[in-house]
Amino acid sequence: MSAELQPGVQLEIGHVLFMDVVGYSKLLLDEQRELQQQLTQIVRNTEQVRAAESAGKLIRIPTGDGMALVFFNSPETPVRCAIEIAKKLKEHPELRLRMGIHSGPVNEVRDVNDQVNIAGAGINTAQRVMDCGDAGHILLSRHVADDLKHYRQWQPQLHDLGECAVKHGERVNVVNLYSGELGNPQLPEKFRRGKRWKMLRPRSTSGRDGGAAIGRWAFIAVAVAIIGAVAVGVPLFFHRLAIKSENASLSKSSPFPASAIPEKSIAVLPFENRSDEKQNAYFADGVQNEILTDLAKIADLRVISRTSVMQYKSGAERNVREIGQQLGVAHLLEGSVQRSGNRVRVTAQLIDARSDVQQWAERYDRDLGKSARRRDTDSEHGRIRVLFAGEPD
Repeated sequence: MSAELQPGVQLEIGHVLFMDVVGYSKLLLDEQRELQQQLTQIVRNTEQVRAAESAGKLIRIPTGDGMALVFFNSPETPVRCAIEIAKKLKEHPELRLRMGIHSGPVNEVRDVNDQVNIAGAGINTAQRVMDCGDAGHILLSRHVADDLKHYRQWQPQLHDLGECAVKHGERVNVVNLYSGELGNPQLPEKFRRGKRWKMLRPRSTSGRDGGAAIGRWAFIAVAVAIIGAVAVGVPLFFHRLAIKSENASLSKSSPFPASAIPEKSIAVLPFENRSDEKQNAYFADGVQNEILTDLAKIADLRVISRTSVMQYKSGAERNVREIGQQLGVAHLLEGSVQRSGNRVRVTAQLIDARSDVQQWAERYDRDLGKSARRRDTDSEHGRIRVLFAGEPD
């Protein structure tokens, strides 16, 4: 868009809904024209667009494969408009639309045809947010989500995706807006590929063990206690776990709002002791401690403290969703330990606390007598540390 900035123009805050048709460039020209006409009609018939145009609070910008709507009233308006459009798109499956929303500074300009137009960072960021999504996604910038998360209507529909790399090496924080009927709950392709995510690295540690190696992460997967607990090269696979490590002591009486729960957060629940000898319960506690200790070495990972999770000691039936809400985490790691002499079996599973869906599970069988190094065999702590030195069975 060619435009000349007029002197004396003041910046305003525009609430921008940017949208485009996925796969538009691959369509025939006739198909492009038909889809543009359909999209234009759908947009113009939305209540939000009609009301904003009547009040002189809207500027529409054609973009070739879509459009940008710049509202000058409420930050809610583009979100409500996107929902109206998404509802109507159910009748037009051929329109594979993605949408991005951001509130930011814009300024009025006049283009080469002397027509009033709009430019500015608000529009650019809305487009970058949109670019992080796929067909059906309604993505919000973190700024917009922060404005909405305090309201009951919006809070359950906000799902933090974390950072997405965009043009010029910049990164935007993106939140996915969806409910049971609207939006796209699937993780955007840019995030699934992992190319847009910062790879996790453990903080460097001194001593003979060194740091734990962290491999690529295509899916959320934590190898039980493998997270640096042995620090001898066992790979750790993580998907979308990257918020700062911190201890938290939370009460059941103060659950986290869904929108405030960071995507990259984890709590390690007490491991169940399934040994015949109940005095081996301390061994199960030791496994949990080792996992927590080494998780804390991973940069940019939010880990809940042992004190906070001990209230969920095995015995009572666990409600995964409630626990995740109470602790303010998106993922839970739980498992069991069974020991007979030097033979130990550990099972573990990683669960998405928001959906109660198991993301990963593994079983480890170890002979501590054979695995432990001489200097480690004198203590139970040493046996725990070498427990996962091999690969899963």
